[in-house]
Amino acid sequence: MGSFPTAHQRVVDELGRRIVGGVWEPGDPLPVEDALAAEIGVSRGGLREAVKALVAKGMLHVRPRTGTRVLPPEHWNHLDRDVLRWKQARDATALLRDTSELRRIVEPEAARLAARRAGPEDVRALSDALAAMEAAAATPGRNGYVEADIAFHRALLDAGGNRLLGSLGRAVEIALEHSFLISTQTPGAVEASLPGHRAVVQAVEARDPVAAAAAVLAIVEAAEQEIIRSPGMPGGAPGDAV
Repeated sequence: MGSFPTAHQRVVDELGRRIVGGVWEPGDPLPVEDALAAEIGVSRGGLREAVKALVAKGMLHVRPRTGTRVLPPEHWNHLDRDVLRWKQARDATALLRDTSELRRIVEPEAARLAARRAGPEDVRALSDALAAMEAAAATPGRNGYVEADIAFHRALLDAGGNRLLGSLGRAVEIALEHSFLISTQTPGAVEASLPGHRAVVQAVEARDPVAAAAAVLAIVEAAEQEIIRSPGMPGGAPGDAV
């Protein structure tokens, strides 16, 4: 995350941001290759490689006669890390809402599966992530708290033994990071979140699917409220604001 983007990534970012930002509407052709490459300051080969990357993300479609055209959002891979970044930059509030709704749908069932299937290593991963959250919460700058929180929820999705869920957790990491950064901005939010995470670990250890699901849903609902109260976020009902 801290490395500088490559020349290829910079071109992909430029095109991706334009598509997400509506500079080119669905169905629009991309500008003539020579003109677009000159405008961006890249070779024609570099532009073509970037176009290939966006085709793979479902954002562009190339046909021999009609050229390269923008696809509508329903074709995009919205779990792609780049697409998530571009959406966050374009409309952070919409991404927060989508992330919250996804968490409500996925995490309670993932917690139920974890309570039924988690092995000793899975419980240890949850406990280790919780310990890292507690240690970070005790530091003045909360350094590492969000990373530990992400690790906790990723471990929860892994603990159910469903590899698709585990992959989903890694795919939405950027969205989770954005959500957690916002939800922990209000005073006391970090300390308030820890008991709920402890309750998840205890329910998984106790093999109690109902308690595990309830505990993680309470975490999601509390995060929604913290996001609403965070500076710069609009007020309203959880479903509307996040």
